[in-house]
Amino acid sequence: MCGHCKATVEKVTKAVEGVSNSIVNLDEKNVTIEYAEGTDLEKVKKAITDAGYEVV
Repeated sequence: MCGHCKATVEKVTKAVEGVSNSIVNLDEKNVTIEYAEGTDLEKVKKAITDAGYEVV
């Protein structure tokens, strides 16, 4: 994952209703997402996969 990939994942996840913050850690190859109670996490996963990335 590169800097552009990081920006893309952060952008698409922050666009999901209920997500307040998203931080990609390139070294650990993960993303930390802050979200409100009731946020549809399937929509978060779909946003990531629709952007071309794998959710594991």
